[in-house]
Amino acid sequence: MRDTVHHPLFARFYARMSVAMDTKGGVAAYRDELLAGLSGRVIEVGAGNGLNFAHYPGAVSEVVAIEPERRLRQLAASAGLRAEVPVDVVPGVAEALPVKSEAFDAAVASLVLCTVRDLPRALGELRRVLRPGGELRFFEHGVAQGRALATAQRALDRTVWPLLFGGCHTARDPLAAIEAAGFEVVTYRRLRIPEKGPQMPTSPCVLGVARRPA
Repeated sequence: MRDTVHHPLFARFYARMSVAMDTKGGVAAYRDELLAGLSGRVIEVGAGNGLNFAHYPGAVSEVVAIEPERRLRQLAASAGLRAEVPVDVVPGVAEALPVKSEAFDAAVASLVLCTVRDLPRALGELRRVLRPGGELRFFEHGVAQGRALATAQRALDRTVWPLLFGGCHTARDPLAAIEAAGFEVVTYRRLRIPEKGPQMPTSPCVLGVARRPA
């Protein structure tokens, strides 16, 4: 089957950069926070190279990890073999998840909503596959609250950024999009990555929990 997402150069860059950010940028601790307390069946969209897998708690009975990019999917499959919970890595895109409705207790979106081609449709799919009352855990970068950086983000999104970084858009508002998709936001906090040093277009982040209404 021909891959619907194919960014081989970016995949190689992301695989290296994401590991560095986990070890030196403090992202691993945010992954722990993102996944703490999960249980039952979980679907993760845009699993990348599988860095979340080592952070799932033992109460998770299964992780179905969706990754459309071939090289990243291969890396995720290797990471899944090392995980302490069962992980099944499968091809697919967030806008058309290859799973049944209301089949999962929780969903995870981690640094992926910036790249999906149709954000409302992707979030609608996540709502579809969650059982009523199921949780959406999200950890995403998005539009800055300061005017200067937000303006720069929008300019980058209209020009070179998506071409260089695998379709990434820096000025999306994941929190607003999650609410617009019909989720109830339970809790969230804003953070900056990295915490110190120059601020990047991807530095403003939000981490939180939303719920599909029962």
